[in-house]
Amino acid sequence: MRWIMSPGLLSLVLGYTLSQFYRAFLAVLTPTLKAELGAGPEDLALSSGLWYIAFAAMQLPVGWALDRFGPRETVAFLLGLGGAGGALVFALASAPWHIHIAMALLGVGCAPVMMGSFFIFARTLPPASMSAAGGAVVGLGSLGNMLGAAPLVWVVNQMGWRETLVGLTIVTLAVALTVFACVKNPAHPGGKLAPARLRDLFAVRELRLILPLLSVTYAASACIRGLWAGPYLSQVFGASDYLIGWVTLGMGLAMVTANLSVGHFKRFLGSDKRISVVNNALLCAVLATLAIAPGASLGLSAVLLVMVCISDSSYSLIMSHGRAFLPPHLVGRGITFLNMISIAGVGVMQFLSRPVYLAASERHEVAGAYSYIFLFFLIPLAIGLLIYLFSPEDRHA
Repeated sequence: MRWIMSPGLLSLVLGYTLSQFYRAFLAVLTPTLKAELGAGPEDLALSSGLWYIAFAAMQLPVGWALDRFGPRETVAFLLGLGGAGGALVFALASAPWHIHIAMALLGVGCAPVMMGSFFIFARTLPPASMSAAGGAVVGLGSLGNMLGAAPLVWVVNQMGWRETLVGLTIVTLAVALTVFACVKNPAHPGGKLAPARLRDLFAVRELRLILPLLSVTYAASACIRGLWAGPYLSQVFGASDYLIGWVTLGMGLAMVTANLSVGHFKRFLGSDKRISVVNNALLCAVLATLAIAPGASLGLSAVLLVMVCISDSSYSLIMSHGRAFLPPHLVGRGITFLNMISIAGVGVMQFLSRPVYLAASERHEVAGAYSYIFLFFLIPLAIGLLIYLFSPEDRHA
């Protein structure tokens, strides 16, 4: 895919790498933020949830801005303002609520980055190529998950967590400026298009059986990798920061590998839907095993956590599946709407996981409390998968 080597798309991949980093880095900072700010897992669940809610809330405005201004201006402005600003607020934090504000700002800053890439793909590539293109960007950007694992632990131990966040502020601002300098907005489609209205999206009947799974498929890997993996390994098995870092590094590597393999699996199985069904069935089995035996062994749990993230490619697959049913005048707002559904589902699940954890921890020992966390992600996923089985095949399969 030579298109990925263009300076503009490379700059957007760098932005998406930061987006993946910022949604995942709290997991390895859990012990540090607990010791220095008194922020426990329940506080960080709220902070992480605010990232996703802010990210989701920005999707419709981002869709309008992409259509009105293009990805160059939209991504550069929001990443510079929200991304760099949020990292700076995080660096200056002295209480858990400061982390809440910082994560919300980071969610705003990261909101347009992936959609900038998808917008360019939707305007310049045939729909049948979108899952492979999206998977490549998600796969390369998922290196941010890996950077937010063992490498982040090493940097924090060398420099301190506040100094690390100051450095990330500078890096984020530099990437925003690179996007502004390198991205070229795609040409508008020729001819007069019908006005894009949100209610027209709900009239696309094929989406109705796709949206339930899209709203929950990314939640398990994002929430568990981004927050619960660290406390789970620490509290159930007494894992150190370094061990947590290595396990979450493996989870990040699984995300990268799965997303970069999307194109190959599509050629083998023939459609986005079929791969999504296999992915989510595997994820259901993994979550069920974790729920049944959360404290069986550190080795087994580490392997299962890595397997949770193998399903991460479902996001780009289902986005591509939904994109195939969007008429031309709804592409910009349509892909951001689909992304909003996905990310809002993560935010809601992250928020709800907090009271589930608190209630379960009052009634059960530590491992038993995490059993309910894994069950909490499993049940809606199984329901969404059942509904998705009745969705139509991709028109471009």
